[in-house]
Amino acid sequence: MRKILDRLYAVALWLSAICLAAIALLVGLQLAGRIIDGALALVGMAPEGIIILSLAEIAGYLLGAASFFALAGTLKSGAHIRVTMVLAALSARTRRWVEIWALSASAAFSAYVTWNFASFTYYSWMFNEVSSGLIPVPLAIPQAAMTAGILILTIALLDELMIVWRGGHPTFRTAEDALTLGKEG
Repeated sequence: MRKILDRLYAVALWLSAICLAAIALLVGLQLAGRIIDGALALVGMAPEGIIILSLAEIAGYLLGAASFFALAGTLKSGAHIRVTMVLAALSARTRRWVEIWALSASAAFSAYVTWNFASFTYYSWMFNEVSSGLIPVPLAIPQAAMTAGILILTIALLDELMIVWRGGHPTFRTAEDALTLGKEG
């Protein structure tokens, strides 16, 4: 089961990276089109008008997907902002119970958000809602990506909760400790 979960988090991070690469590619193509049009104008030729329709809108959808797909992986790697100074001041037993409480509350909230995102995505799909840009993008597509990302985060939070509940250290704490020890040495 551990391998499956770790693969899920890795796939989500790869999807996030692919979304960011797609944004870079689209913006690069748009920039190249403007450079070509500028060069044509400089030599007295008519510009081709090379543009990517709805670029800002599509890039926004890709950025939203990238952000949500990265949530679980960044949690597991200890990259989320947490109140570690307060936790470090607690005894090991108290810290464990605070982490259990925090992970339980976070997982419950994340599950609630997942449910609502899924419902929102379903209704967008059911009513064939599309964006208002020049390219009518079915809104269920970016919403489904966001829903998948928050679902994977919910799974990661439950995974961390089970690790702590069974007496282990959360994965993110292990990653944070490795970073801290690396800085001291």
